[in-house]
Amino acid sequence: GKIRIGFTPDEEVGRGTENFDVKKFGADFAYTIDGAELGEIEDSTFCAACATVTVKGVIIHPGYAKNKMINATRILSHLIAKLPLNEAPETTEKLQGFYHPYDITGDVTESKVKILLRDFDLKGIEKKSRFLKKLCKDVEKKFKGVKIELEIKEQYKNMKYALKKDPRVVNYAIEATKSAGVKPKLTAIRGGTDGSRLSFMGLLTPNIWDGGQNFHSIREWVSLEWMQKAVDTLVALSSIWAKK
Repeated sequence: GKIRIGFTPDEEVGRGTENFDVKKFGADFAYTIDGAELGEIEDSTFCAACATVTVKGVIIHPGYAKNKMINATRILSHLIAKLPLNEAPETTEKLQGFYHPYDITGDVTESKVKILLRDFDLKGIEKKSRFLKKLCKDVEKKFKGVKIELEIKEQYKNMKYALKKDPRVVNYAIEATKSAGVKPKLTAIRGGTDGSRLSFMGLLTPNIWDGGQNFHSIREWVSLEWMQKAVDTLVALSSIWAKK
């Protein structure tokens, strides 16, 4: 059978696939080669959204600011401090979701924060969105004269919802991993892959490990031996699809 190979930046929030032509690519099923530990096959990702909170204040000379200044920076800091500490990236694991304020800009007049919302269930994202909306309203009430705007954009959904349509795409990957002499580990990604978006674009795309470690750190590295086992798995996988 024909084998299609595509290269994307694997930009998990969807930018890697926004111009990907699934029809022209011409594949029935696909696999991203990304991820970490030897033998990991990932059929589940976060559901993801990004919230942008904009606080609008009033600037005036600080020496004459009593009952006049509305400090957007201070108010935004207050809002961020209200995010639950037990639902942060640094305090969660496995199937737990989180709020992740990762980018802050602004001054007294206007300050913004971008917050990643992550959960393995769409209902969890909806719950986090409701919490943020209420938090913005509560802070707006607490500080007279401030205006707070909230924008929430979906980034991707858990690929598991789409992969249920045809179990073969995951089952064959498990079979191929065993054929390569590796014990398969079916896991969930605490992140996303381009496969998340591709699966909902009609191309079912789970993920196969490539041996990468310490992602996004200054000590990121990859195991050559685990990479080789991923290649062995892909060769076996091609054979299984051809036979079945």
